[in-house]
Amino acid sequence: MTSGPGPDPGDAGSEGPRPTEPANSRRSTSLVATGILLSRLAGLVRERVIAHYLGVSLAAEAFRAAMRIPNLLQNLLGEGVLSASFVPVYARLVDEDEERAGRVAGAVAGLLTALVALLVLVGFLLARPLVLILTPGFAGEKLELTVTLTRISFGGVGFLVLSAWCIGVLNSHRRFFLSYVAPVIWNAAMITAVVAAALTGAGASDLATALAWGAVAGGVLQVSVQLPGVLRVTRGLRPSLSWRLPEVRTVMRRLAPAVTGRGSVQLLANFDLVLASLLGLGAVAALGYAQIFYVLPISLFGMSVAAAELPELSRRADDLDDLRDRVNNSLDRVAFYVVPVAVAYFVAGDLIVGLLLQTGRFDSDATTLVWMIIAAYSIGLVAATSSRVLQSALYALGDTRTPALASVARFATAAALGAALMFQFDRLRLTDAGIAGMGSLPAPLTPLPEAVRAVGGDLRLGAVGLALASGASAWLERAWLSRRLRQAVGRLRADPDTLGRIVLAAVAAGAVAVAVRVAASGLSLVPRAVIVGGPAVATYALTTVRLRVGEAVSLQNWVRVRLRGR
Repeated sequence: MTSGPGPDPGDAGSEGPRPTEPANSRRSTSLVATGILLSRLAGLVRERVIAHYLGVSLAAEAFRAAMRIPNLLQNLLGEGVLSASFVPVYARLVDEDEERAGRVAGAVAGLLTALVALLVLVGFLLARPLVLILTPGFAGEKLELTVTLTRISFGGVGFLVLSAWCIGVLNSHRRFFLSYVAPVIWNAAMITAVVAAALTGAGASDLATALAWGAVAGGVLQVSVQLPGVLRVTRGLRPSLSWRLPEVRTVMRRLAPAVTGRGSVQLLANFDLVLASLLGLGAVAALGYAQIFYVLPISLFGMSVAAAELPELSRRADDLDDLRDRVNNSLDRVAFYVVPVAVAYFVAGDLIVGLLLQTGRFDSDATTLVWMIIAAYSIGLVAATSSRVLQSALYALGDTRTPALASVARFATAAALGAALMFQFDRLRLTDAGIAGMGSLPAPLTPLPEAVRAVGGDLRLGAVGLALASGASAWLERAWLSRRLRQAVGRLRADPDTLGRIVLAAVAAGAVAVAVRVAASGLSLVPRAVIVGGPAVATYALTTVRLRVGEAVSLQNWVRVRLRGR
């Protein structure tokens, strides 16, 4: 499930190519994707454990909200912002003067650490007002637990921001695997913490607290495993608070608009938490589970390609033809992997969710609700994933303003549309007999009474409205980024027929999946999921090869070479 063939994961620990050697885009992408895949698989195990012990309960909602609030800090100063400000400057400097590059990296690390420490302290002290602002629908026990978990979580997120600096350094030296596999440790710490608490007979609130402390421990460990690699590849690394080097001032000058734009984006992106807190019980938790599946292909195929390409695009920013070709190839590669995932989420999302999460307190109704949310999100899955590549290209050209503006427009649209849709969908609920309505539609744009929202039992569909708005608005961001990049480098798609052939193959695979699941309807969940998945994947692979889709042909050739080698 990597984004194309490459070396075995075990090769990632080697020294790899020197910075002066030609970059192998497919190899770099494969290393990033392999690391992300392992970390996401660990994340799925973590989610299954959380689902088993917490389901879509009050404690699950408090934990989801508490993790989202300090994550504002991670998103403000994390990998996305450093990709816009630090990596393009540092990657070029590595090729020119490694000693100076080390001093720049040390100064950025020192300044970032000081800023993060201050913000973590502020977040801890202001946890209650932050929770009240971002989850206005929370009250009583849920509110108090969310405040407690938020205070705990802020410390762990501070370390994750420092981990993003490590990622920027290692990626610039073409050491991709370690950076993206490190979150496995973060997930493992959380799993260990909650299982240990469960073995002592802890209740739901205590289990959520254990998860939060596990996240803190995981953040510390995630930085710890990357630092030795950072120290090996850098020369002259001296942490400082110095602004004297012009490259440091360049990074900080780019950092300011990136953080400002990112701040607006994150406030809008987290507005869905504000809205979801006004929905029926289970909405926040269900959105959290669905976002795991939604983010998975974006991380595996969008982030892996974008992260691997950013240092190379930065080095080639003066050669627009080369940059355009790399972007074209990356967009086609992303589409090859993401389009079938979107189709799979639509036609078999319940089997995927059920196979991975349906256990303990996470029942079949929760599976159905999360599937419906994932299907709604999938409308914008291709757009959201390809936007990562377009952002990297603009960052390489020194444009941090356009991605910020496009993201603000996307999330503002999602917030406005989501607010309109969610109250309509919240009048619908899952029952044993199917979907039942409450009152007439269209409904007023106001939340249901607290007494109705707080009642467990039947799950309401308000979160589906939020997901629909998010999916649709992703295309606005993609269109904005694409238009700006075309103005800078020219036409963005080398082969306009590629996407059509990929969609045709994915639709064929989806049709096969629907037919097989109808035929296997009498089987239990696990064998049904396996029986449906196998023929669908085979159909997509064979059809794309038959249609001569470039990525499929490359994969076929890679497999042939490996088989002959054996």
